[in-house]
Amino acid sequence: MITSKSMQVTEHKPVIVVKLGGSILSELSSLFYKSIKDLQKHYHVILVHGGGPDITATLNVFGIESTFINGQRKTTKDVFGIAEQILKGKVNSLLVHQLNREGVRAIGLSGYDAHLLKASFIDKESLGFVGKIEEVNLTLLHNLLSLHYLPVIAPLATTGEGERVNVNADLAAAAVAQALKAEKLVFVTDVAGILKDGELVSRVTIDVIQHYIESGVIYGGMIPKVQAALSVLNKHINEVMIVGCQDSIIQDGEMIGTRITEGKEVQAI
Repeated sequence: MITSKSMQVTEHKPVIVVKLGGSILSELSSLFYKSIKDLQKHYHVILVHGGGPDITATLNVFGIESTFINGQRKTTKDVFGIAEQILKGKVNSLLVHQLNREGVRAIGLSGYDAHLLKASFIDKESLGFVGKIEEVNLTLLHNLLSLHYLPVIAPLATTGEGERVNVNADLAAAAVAQALKAEKLVFVTDVAGILKDGELVSRVTIDVIQHYIESGVIYGGMIPKVQAALSVLNKHINEVMIVGCQDSIIQDGEMIGTRITEGKEVQAI
């Protein structure tokens, strides 16, 4: 269970958490960053980002082996050192720079800052230094949002014993959204959304998601995304979206992708 202590945001706008996949970071245009600024007119926005491709490329340069288990990277000490360097030192600073260039008051954070994200090990024996979020410092986030800053969060955290861990960015975004009681959680990725037989699934319910995982329609890196969606639905968040990386994440006033909602009915797709 994720716990938190907080003060309330002074300006009454709903919160939206946007997770940026590492595979699309190099493809983001100025129009994308401007769309984030447009979102701020209606929402308090928080960004959580990944960095997987850059991490993999750097590991390959240094000849460090990297494996994945159910979509999550096994993180040895050597792997963690590279992940920390890329997430905190490269990706986070680049995103903050680009957002500030477009007039967004962005501020870069990792889970270490002011104990923003506290975590526990998932399974140290099989996954190594990989954690799951147990607590979010909402006072810090609410203070930043009330001052009109946009927090950009690298998915790194510390355990209760002070050990640093890597956190799957999808699950970190879900934990932040859940703790903030965000109105919406949005995953921006390199595909348009959930695809079935090559066609975009525009809306899907929890039961259908489970069926898609079991049948193999959803596989690989999409699994943590939909698991993150399932983890926050029923917890004050009514909708999770998976959207593609267009020039702007807003088209004709709305986001285009897969909307994941609650529901028990089996729907035709």
